[in-house]
Amino acid sequence: MNETTTEDAAPILQGLWEYVKAGQEDVLCSPYLPASCAFLTHVLLCAPFLVLDALGSVCQRIRSWRIAAGSGPPPSLRRWFKCFLRVLYKYTCAVLPATAFFQSLRSPKLPELAPSCWQLCVEVTACCLLFDTFFFIWHYTMHRTPRLYRSIHQEHHQHHVPFALAAQDASSAELLSLLLLALSSAWLTGCHPLSEVLFHLLNSWLAVEGHCGYNLPLALHRFLPCVGGAPHHQAHHSLQSCNYAPYFTHWDHLFGTYRPLVPPSRGK
Repeated sequence: MNETTTEDAAPILQGLWEYVKAGQEDVLCSPYLPASCAFLTHVLLCAPFLVLDALGSVCQRIRSWRIAAGSGPPPSLRRWFKCFLRVLYKYTCAVLPATAFFQSLRSPKLPELAPSCWQLCVEVTACCLLFDTFFFIWHYTMHRTPRLYRSIHQEHHQHHVPFALAAQDASSAELLSLLLLALSSAWLTGCHPLSEVLFHLLNSWLAVEGHCGYNLPLALHRFLPCVGGAPHHQAHHSLQSCNYAPYFTHWDHLFGTYRPLVPPSRGK
């Protein structure tokens, strides 16, 4: 992306960038930052859905939002905790050291200026579209290659009815590959660090929302038809032969792998 000039930089973004950068360059350039932030962000974004799962046992309205309402109660606190420990272990033992090595190969120099609002929007959109493409190709390949599926992806599909925290409950190899795809998307677009942070936040939120198991009234897919959301990904976990893209639906439509979620029969 083009270098931002002083006139182009939005005052609010410039002030935010200077505040973040002040005395924190060592932290921002740390090779351990991406994996650490990815894990912490994922856990924090999952917290509201933990509350929903807890309230679902006593609130009919919340239960009505559950996509797989006929497949049993929401996941228990014990299941959430066991999932948390699995994800923490894999991040600590595999993802953190591997991504630290990857980050050490990147330039640690931080720009002086913040991006313009237009540059921020363009770069985040470009990162999302590029990551969605990479993910679709990799996801499709894992499902269509039995050896890759068994050794890398099958662990994630232990969750036939996913829940928010399960978005990161996968093998170490899969977690690492997806984080590297996200980092590579930002690297290939040459985006500003602020744009990269916003992309990773949006990426984490869409992954959590896609696995949450709730068709919420204010979910993004209700306002943007190009986004699949939780119903789109629930169909993937149920059928395992469709809806390979993580967020958008255009690649699945183009390759004939799109399937809408069919609600379970209430007569059963």
